[in-house]
Amino acid sequence: MNNNKFDWYVLDNAGKLYPSIMSWRVTTVFRISATLTVDIEPKILQRALNKTINKFPFFKVNLKPGLFWYYFDYVNFFPTIEKETYYPCTGMELKKKGNFPFKILYYNKKISLEFSHCITDGHGALIFMKSLLYEYFSFKNIIKETKEINNYSSNLFFEDSFKKHFNPDIPSPSPLPFAFHFPMELDSKGIYYIVIGSLPLDKVLSICKSKNATVTEFFLAVYFDTILDYIKLLERFDLPFKKSPIILNVPVNLRKIYNSKTLRNFFISITPMIDPRLGEYTFDELLTYIKSYMYINTDKKQINQHISKNVKTELFFLNRAVPLIFKNLFLPIAYSTFAEGHYTSGLSNLGKITIPKELYPYIEKFEAYPPPSEGNKIKLVLLSFKKTLYITFGKVTTDSNIERIFFNKLRKMGIPIKIETN
Repeated sequence: MNNNKFDWYVLDNAGKLYPSIMSWRVTTVFRISATLTVDIEPKILQRALNKTINKFPFFKVNLKPGLFWYYFDYVNFFPTIEKETYYPCTGMELKKKGNFPFKILYYNKKISLEFSHCITDGHGALIFMKSLLYEYFSFKNIIKETKEINNYSSNLFFEDSFKKHFNPDIPSPSPLPFAFHFPMELDSKGIYYIVIGSLPLDKVLSICKSKNATVTEFFLAVYFDTILDYIKLLERFDLPFKKSPIILNVPVNLRKIYNSKTLRNFFISITPMIDPRLGEYTFDELLTYIKSYMYINTDKKQINQHISKNVKTELFFLNRAVPLIFKNLFLPIAYSTFAEGHYTSGLSNLGKITIPKELYPYIEKFEAYPPPSEGNKIKLVLLSFKKTLYITFGKVTTDSNIERIFFNKLRKMGIPIKIETN
């Protein structure tokens, strides 16, 4: 990449699919938000964005259609901040001329960064958000600019790490069965509901420690247990549904495993599965299975299989030879059937958010929202900041049974919860 002139680049392996499948139902857009202790000053936020985007030249792009795939074209103008007025993670007209693959929104004390998954994942978005916040507070003369926030123009941050770590000799993993899906009615297009539970982090960590489980493993067990109870609820009221395996989509950040610094997409999804047709499960049985599954499937040898499958699919000659106009027709159907058809829901853990120590007094909390999806009507994202763990349910249905059962289970374990909705 030449940083001194505008150029273009192809989307990474994970991002290539998203422009062809995006719609008002499947927006591919996720959100990272930071709530400050005082109201946002829009003019300063715009100045901070202008400075920040120049540190991330591979984000200063517009999406363009090519003959076979979409590509990103560098531009010489700046994105503009917007006041938030509508539902989150919707309304990003990514293919419209002049639009960036992200938005910076503000409302009262909150700054929200919405990214399309076609350009980056949660890790890349978090790095961008931290840099934006640092520049914002630098312009307000609250902190002095230091080298703590890097310039990310190096090719190390730009590489397609999927291609770098692809080994064509490694076989692909076995295919998944079709999954149980929530038999819930979709709300109108463009409407996205958010339910956030705030939990004391020390209480959660204490329970996880007592069960010798990670935070991700613990909440996966709670979520599986929740869905099993939801299925019993459907059976009790004789509601129609297809009893199939419950399969959760769990993204794994690959950067530590492969020592990668890329800020483009670099994750794979692993898929723990529980089959309710096999009988009843106790919570401890679920947790034991999940701990074993996570131990095996986050091993580098297993992950290499997923990278192999993803890159081989991209490089398959028919996929490369089909013109983009036809990809736009069949990829949404293929994604609905062969991707979302194999998942019940998703759970992502962004981990503990850390920032420069000077900023802690000025930032109240962080939140993350998952991308809305027609096939997976409900998804979860976790993160922690300071002394609180935040659990976000993003959903395209008014049905509230899942989050009600989920939070009730946590309360019965002695975890107090504060709940907010949009």
